[in-house]
Amino acid sequence: MKTLLILSLCLFHAIFMSINGFGQNYEGAIDAILRAQLSTESPGGTALVVKDGKVLYKKAFGKADLELEVAMKPDHIFRIGSITKQFTASAILKLAEEGRLSLSDTITRFIKDYPMNGHAITIEHLLTHTSGVKNYTSLGKFNMEVRRKDFTSGELIDFFKNEPMDFPPGTDYRYSNSGYVLLGYIIELVSGKTYAEYIRENFFKPLGMEKSFYDNTSAIIPGRVSGYQRRNDHFENSDYLSMTLPYSSGSILSNIEDLFVWYDALMNNQVLNRESLEKAHTSYKLSDGRLTGYGYGWESGNVQGSPTIKHVGRINGFVTYCVYLPMEKIFVAIFSNCDCTDNLENPASRMAAIVLNKPYQWNAIGLTVKEFESYQAVYESAYEGQKIIGFEDGRLLYFSKGGSKTQLVPFEKDKFFIENSLTTLEFNRDSKGSIISFTSKSTGLSVTWNRATGEIKTLKSIKVSEQELEKFVGNYQFSNGSLFTIVKEGKKLYGQVGQDKKEILPHAKNEFFAKEIDAKIIFNFDKSGRVSSLTKVQSGKMNAKKIIRN
Repeated sequence: MKTLLILSLCLFHAIFMSINGFGQNYEGAIDAILRAQLSTESPGGTALVVKDGKVLYKKAFGKADLELEVAMKPDHIFRIGSITKQFTASAILKLAEEGRLSLSDTITRFIKDYPMNGHAITIEHLLTHTSGVKNYTSLGKFNMEVRRKDFTSGELIDFFKNEPMDFPPGTDYRYSNSGYVLLGYIIELVSGKTYAEYIRENFFKPLGMEKSFYDNTSAIIPGRVSGYQRRNDHFENSDYLSMTLPYSSGSILSNIEDLFVWYDALMNNQVLNRESLEKAHTSYKLSDGRLTGYGYGWESGNVQGSPTIKHVGRINGFVTYCVYLPMEKIFVAIFSNCDCTDNLENPASRMAAIVLNKPYQWNAIGLTVKEFESYQAVYESAYEGQKIIGFEDGRLLYFSKGGSKTQLVPFEKDKFFIENSLTTLEFNRDSKGSIISFTSKSTGLSVTWNRATGEIKTLKSIKVSEQELEKFVGNYQFSNGSLFTIVKEGKKLYGQVGQDKKEILPHAKNEFFAKEIDAKIIFNFDKSGRVSSLTKVQSGKMNAKKIIRN
């Protein structure tokens, strides 16, 4: 699966660099996690695990540069993307400790002409992604042409400052790079230094972080690796991005060892005092009492119940992730130089769990069809919307309306794990034994979903002859001009849009359901009994006429 492409896609051509001092058990188990999720192709990555200051695992693999065929080394330097935000947040907190600003200050104290739209947007709102300031990287005008241009910090703020707000400050959470751009500019205004100068002089230099820099694509930085993307089953150099654009939300370069130096200094109060650090690592609470799972520059979560602080970084050519367990003093970082990598939190959390001696492991148990069907329902959360649990062709599936389906596998009574994830669902019953809700537990906040009204029908595929399947094959055109193709491969039927192809299973003479996503296809016949059109039912209904060739 795409979400399992971790740390490049190239284990068997990997260059492993081990060091003294880590146990064989840790090495073998962690290797297995990474090996199961890597293929034989190229770009590479680095990984580091530290406990109580002792390095348990440090390796590099794959290629730092595909064109020159340079092997990756553990000290190689990567763009760390949004992990930058914790440096920005720490700079703000340091200035607050010095009395040069307050987290309750509105941003117009510093940026006089910033439009507040009748609201009081504070520095704390920016830190916690609760400001309502629209994320500039999600704007349609943030196109390929713009991404190649250099901006000053003021010009970058002008790019988004007049956009309508997403919500009143403090009432909701929505990740916003714009908020951290504003914080970077405030750091410059208060300190009288550029953001790059402030971070270098206050963090990198005094802490001895010699492999950490504010990114500049023109500068010669020894050890900097190339970044890649994956397009149409082959690797390419990543699309160009002016590093003036991520700015204080994502423009730092570093390596796995320097990032540990940073965490070690933080947790020993060499960067901030204990009170500031506790605030930074505590989930923010919205005006209605909801927790966001985000503090100041860090997400909060857990690994097997042990509290964590963590963050992912994703930027052109790179994906990075780090997690720290304060109680056990465990640090895990994984860096990849291909932005095709989807989910580094999964392997990093598994690696941390191994060091905790609490590996993620569930043993599947069997249930009867009737027992599986008892969990079928629509479930609702006050703030998260709806989830559907349905029993289809012998599998209990979990999905949002119109979204991808994942399988639920039982491991205890009323307890399931989601296939290929670290998420479990625990169902709750009333005094009469009826299922009334489930609680989703993962590496983030737990969420409870209440059973709602609405019937979910069991779907079971039926046998249809190959001759009958052939009737449905062909091209179908929607009213907007897009094509939907039904193809047959062997005894299976697939619906295809462009390169995206999904298997569909028959459950009635002319009705099919998709195996991987919440979608149904209903074929319509003309008076002569020939297939004339289809109706695609996903988030809504769309009709497509069959293209008949004479």
